[in-house]
Amino acid sequence: MTHIDPMKVPRHVAVIMDGNGRWARKRALNRVRGHEEGAESVREIVRTSREIGVSFLTLYAFSEENWKRPFHEIQALMKLLKRFLVSEAPEMLENGIRLQAIGRTDRLPKDVQKALQETIRKTSENQDMVLTLALSYGGRQEILDAVTRIAGRVLGGELRPEEIDEETISGELYTARMPDPDLLIRTSGEFRVSNFLLWQIAYAELYVTPTLWPDFRKAEYMEAIADFQQRERRFGATGEQVRDKGLKGSG
Repeated sequence: MTHIDPMKVPRHVAVIMDGNGRWARKRALNRVRGHEEGAESVREIVRTSREIGVSFLTLYAFSEENWKRPFHEIQALMKLLKRFLVSEAPEMLENGIRLQAIGRTDRLPKDVQKALQETIRKTSENQDMVLTLALSYGGRQEILDAVTRIAGRVLGGELRPEEIDEETISGELYTARMPDPDLLIRTSGEFRVSNFLLWQIAYAELYVTPTLWPDFRKAEYMEAIADFQQRERRFGATGEQVRDKGLKGSG
């Protein structure tokens, strides 16, 4: 098992879970079978995140663009989502995991919305980890919704245009009460962010693996965390400045 430093675990990990369809196609299986196997990876990554001390885990579960997929596939995905929300609620409660969702969730089927809100309600007092599902989510749509709300505040006289800053925008995003991701993982080898957390990942470390999501389990996740721990996060400063600050901080 890959060794990781428990003192350097990223606070917030975000994941673009890609490759379910290709996993199924390689095995001459229906795409839905790939989504089912991908759900097992979700369970394992959530459990591992809780074990190693990740505070926030955000999973790109269903994008705004995914509504363009065939109707039967969307139906299957919604059934899987509902099943996950119901079946995993007891484990979330047992392990102190609080569920929340970001995106235009009002587009989800009513029965899925009900299951989602019920699990969010049940886990609302949990404090050990926050699991966020991005559902009917798009980064550009999120920014558009934020800008619309800010414009309303300006029109209402609550805010002057010159007062708008990065904090104002961040405070109107779906993720307003969350820290920005430290690590963004993308499976299946695609080098793009696919309209995911466009504002929030400005300084995230990126980890791309060719592994398809249904095959992405604990061992590979630990490799991603270990890789992150080798990065030097400068946030615009020089490496010398970062290292000098670290040395001074340890004195």
